[in-house]
Amino acid sequence: MNVVFRADASLLIGSGHLMRCLALASSLRDDGHECLFVCREHEGHLGKRITSAGFELVLLTSAGSKPKPDCLASTDYKSWLGSSLADDALETAACLVNRCVDWLVVDHYALDAEWEKLVVEHLEVEHVLVIDDLANRDHQCDLLVDQNLGRFEEAYNDLIPSAAVCLAGPKYALLRSEFLRWRPVSLQYRSEAKLQRIMISLGGVDADNVTSQILTAVAEHGGFSGIEFDVVLGERAPHLQQVRELQQHLPLKMTVSVNVSNMAERMSHADLVIGAAGGSAWERCCLGVPTALVILAENQRAGAVALSASGAAYLIAMEKGLSHSLAEWLERMKSDNCAALEAMSRVASQICDGQGLDRVLHHMLKISGGGNA
Repeated sequence: MNVVFRADASLLIGSGHLMRCLALASSLRDDGHECLFVCREHEGHLGKRITSAGFELVLLTSAGSKPKPDCLASTDYKSWLGSSLADDALETAACLVNRCVDWLVVDHYALDAEWEKLVVEHLEVEHVLVIDDLANRDHQCDLLVDQNLGRFEEAYNDLIPSAAVCLAGPKYALLRSEFLRWRPVSLQYRSEAKLQRIMISLGGVDADNVTSQILTAVAEHGGFSGIEFDVVLGERAPHLQQVRELQQHLPLKMTVSVNVSNMAERMSHADLVIGAAGGSAWERCCLGVPTALVILAENQRAGAVALSASGAAYLIAMEKGLSHSLAEWLERMKSDNCAALEAMSRVASQICDGQGLDRVLHHMLKISGGGNA
């Protein structure tokens, strides 16, 4: 099959949409299918990440309309596009005009049924797969995937065609194959809970520099001198230098790593992850890693609340101050001999088993006529 992905990344949007599309593309390629990415040239678009993975990339030039700085805190997702919806659809169609597209995969909060219809009208597109988290707009698609905890198919009853298939819940999380491979190792590691190594990973960008806030709060609280902190950031993170300066000055045992290629392995040897409430939450669940969650964008809130309610994660109440919400909680985790961490790990591992890619691929092939029920 020829599969085209329309997704964006940027310093403001983050990398989550693109990373889960790359995971799906890698599995498709392993099965012999061809994949092409169409992305807009936002600042921090991660085009090199796509091409270094061996995929063809078409960059749509910036129209001079940048996403608004506060777009992540709002629900004005149209501002994420950096172009009008109609122009984006026509540009996307123009760069694919000589291609027969078996599947168009759309992962973008700014795109909806109007855009999907425009592209399909101008191209030979057999099928459309939408990856969404919001359930807030219509889609013209054959297959929709929403990997959020607490999301059910019924949420899309009036938003997609009646014949379309909806796959909802973390069992369909689009995780890279490495997380499934490391799952047994990670679960075995947690057979004896402890708190000796904490990973801090707030996405590749961390535009609000929450990483520095966390490190400062933990250092000010004290009592964590025996814990190793593993900080992971992307090379385009705007506050990377400040984090590195903190590494030199704070009384913490810590390392700072950039663009790591062994994320699943590193998570597997972390006793706790302080992480964002986005797509990486399902990676941690697959590995059974207890998590202290930070909400970095409004669209992460529902999933974060659901994870916290399940017992798989602790939700940091940023409005109460990091020192109060995080450092004191870490102290409680140590004082109860990590029994709470063990319980969190057990619940998390039952939420996502890392086989979501296979399930989604099965449905794609079935819809295309290449698979059986």
